[in-house]
Amino acid sequence: MKLKSKHTLHSIFYTNSLSWFHYFNSVKKLIPILLVVPVLSFSQISNYKYTFKKGDVNGIGKWYLGREIARVMGFQGIGWLERSDREKEENVSTLIKNLNIESNDTIADIGAGSGYHAFRMAQLAKNGVVYAVDIQIKMLEAIKNKIEQSKIKNIKTILGNEKSIELPKNSVDKILMVDVYHEFNFPKEMIKSIKNALKPNGELFLIEYRGEDHKVPIKKIHKMSQKQAEKELEAAGFTLRENLNNLPWQHCMIFIQKK
Repeated sequence: MKLKSKHTLHSIFYTNSLSWFHYFNSVKKLIPILLVVPVLSFSQISNYKYTFKKGDVNGIGKWYLGREIARVMGFQGIGWLERSDREKEENVSTLIKNLNIESNDTIADIGAGSGYHAFRMAQLAKNGVVYAVDIQIKMLEAIKNKIEQSKIKNIKTILGNEKSIELPKNSVDKILMVDVYHEFNFPKEMIKSIKNALKPNGELFLIEYRGEDHKVPIKKIHKMSQKQAEKELEAAGFTLRENLNNLPWQHCMIFIQKK
């Protein structure tokens, strides 16, 4: 093998050194740019994506704005929804009064389940309609069976999906969600769909077990604090008008659309 001369080696070393000098000089200029971390305003939270990490055994490992999403109660839990002591535990009659239902109201019960609240609301909205929305076909079938057995005919069942409540734009006066929002697999998309269906002056009633109260005998992941609810709903264009706080275990938060 022929060896390179001392002069040739020096030239190679000089050339390579010069190349590395230009390389590091270029990187040096980029460092300030690379170190700039954009600070997002609260209004940009809506652009955040979901994150995934292991959490509560009753969660799905999917997080939104610092909250892990809970597993959905299946049709097997319909008996618990219709339990005889529910009125005593949750004071449902007071919740229904909180809605201030008028006879011609159009109301959507999101995550209607067995129809426990839908049938109570329908009796007050006699000239209106109550949409019982759920993503589980068996739940809707149970509601249809109850409709056939009752004299209440102003309940309409709607099959939604994980991202939409499947209701027309500006079609409802009031929307009720009872202990269901924390189970939405896609809360960001669902709230967008809910906002789309709600009339401009409509009201969104968010009912969730109080996350701030350790005495409420419900698993932590199935609770929600007012602070967390406000964070998520405000990111979607809602503002909290009032938290009535007149239920034994649950928040009764009334949200309206931001002007």
